Amino acid sequence: MTNPPTAPALRLPAPHSAGCPFAPPPAYTEAAATAVLSRADLPGGESCWLATGYDEVRTVLSDRRFSADLRHPNFPFLVAGAREIVTDNPAFLRMDDPEHARLRRMVTGDFLVKRVEAMRPAVQRIVDETLDGMTAGRTEADLVADFALPVPSLVICLLLGVPYEDREFFQRVSRTLLSSASGVAKLTEAQDELRDYLRNLADRKREQPEDDILSRLAARDDLAPDDVAATGLLLLVAGHETTANMIALSTALLLDRPEQAARLADPAALPGAVEELLRHLTIVHTGVPRVALEDVELGGTTVRAGEGVIAMLSTANRDETVFGGAGRLSTDELDLDRDARRHLAFGFGVHQCLGQPLARAELQIALATLFRRLPGLRLAVPREELAFRTDSFIYGMRSLPVTW
Repeated sequence: MTNPPTAPALRLPAPHSAGCPFAPPPAYTEAAATAVLSRADLPGGESCWLATGYDEVRTVLSDRRFSADLRHPNFPFLVAGAREIVTDNPAFLRMDDPEHARLRRMVTGDFLVKRVEAMRPAVQRIVDETLDGMTAGRTEADLVADFALPVPSLVICLLLGVPYEDREFFQRVSRTLLSSASGVAKLTEAQDELRDYLRNLADRKREQPEDDILSRLAARDDLAPDDVAATGLLLLVAGHETTANMIALSTALLLDRPEQAARLADPAALPGAVEELLRHLTIVHTGVPRVALEDVELGGTTVRAGEGVIAMLSTANRDETVFGGAGRLSTDELDLDRDARRHLAFGFGVHQCLGQPLARAELQIALATLFRRLPGLRLAVPREELAFRTDSFIYGMRSLPVTW
C-alpha cells in the first residue's frame, strides 16, 4: 500500500516535561493520540518509525519480520554514533534466533518461576536486613541509596556470583551505559570496563566454581569468553537498575496515594497491584528498537524493509482500548484494582524480559515489607524537589529523601 503523508517527524529521544514525573514524555503521548505509527528522527540523523499503539507494539516485538539484531546495518540507535561500538558479541537480547535462543536457553533455568519462588525466603531476608540497616538509629534516609538500589543489587550479585563489594564499580558503569547523554567515547570505555571485569571474574570462576550463573557459563566449552561477558553484562545491568528504579518510583507514587498503598497489605491483591504499577510506570520510556527485514503492513501503513521502528511500551501500556473501560480510571491514572496483566512493561515475544519472575517477586516483597514496617513513611522534601533520571534509558529517581 502507499504510505500517507506524515506530519513533521518527532526527534528522539523526546524530553520529559515539568508536568507529571510518572508519565511518559508528552511528545510520545501526543504522537499516540494522533496515530499508531508516526515518523521520527534518531539522534544520528536517520529516520525511523515510532509505534505507539498496543497492537502495533506487540506486532513489532513478536513478528519475526522485525529484527532485534543491532548488527543489522539499518538498526535504529538512540545514541548518535553508537553503531561504531557494536561488537561481534552483543548480548543475546540484541540477537535474533537461532543465535538468541541458543544463548538465552543457557540461563533460562535460573529465572524460571519455580526457581524464583524457592528464592523468596532469601529475597525476604535481604529486604528485611536492608530495612534494618536503613532504620537503625535513624528517622530519615535516601530510599534510593539505602533501600531501592541495595536490594536488587544484592539479589543479582547472589545469582550471578558477582562480589557485592564491587557494587560501586558496576553501578557507576551501568549508569554510564544507560545514559542517553553518554557519548561514544564514554560508552566504549564503560562497555570495555565491565566486559573486562566480567571476563576476569569468569576466569576465576572457571578455576574455583561456585553455585552461580557465571560459574556455570564459564564452565561451558561451547561458549566463548566474550559471550560469557556479554551475557553477564546484560544480566548484571538489567538485573539491578530496572528493579531499583521500579521500587523507588513506585514508593514515590504511592506516598501520595495512601488508600492505594494500603492494597499492598492484602496478599491476594498484591500481585495485581504490582502489575498495575509496572503498567503505569513502564520505566523504559525511550522504547525498544527493531528493524524491518521485509515490507510489513503495520497500523495501515507499510514499513519498508530496512526501516527502523521504535516500539513505545509506555504509550502501549496506556492504550484505553486495552486497559480502560467502564468503571475504570483513565489509563493515565494509577488503579491498583485494574486488571493490568496484559501490560508490555517486560516487552513481548521471544525477547521479553528473562528476569520478569524475579522482578515481580522482588517488587512484591520489597514494597509490601516497606509499607508494612514503616506505616508513617513520607517524603522528607517537597515533591517538586525530587530529582528524576530523565537522561537514562531506564527511567527512575536520583534520590528519594524520606522520613518516618
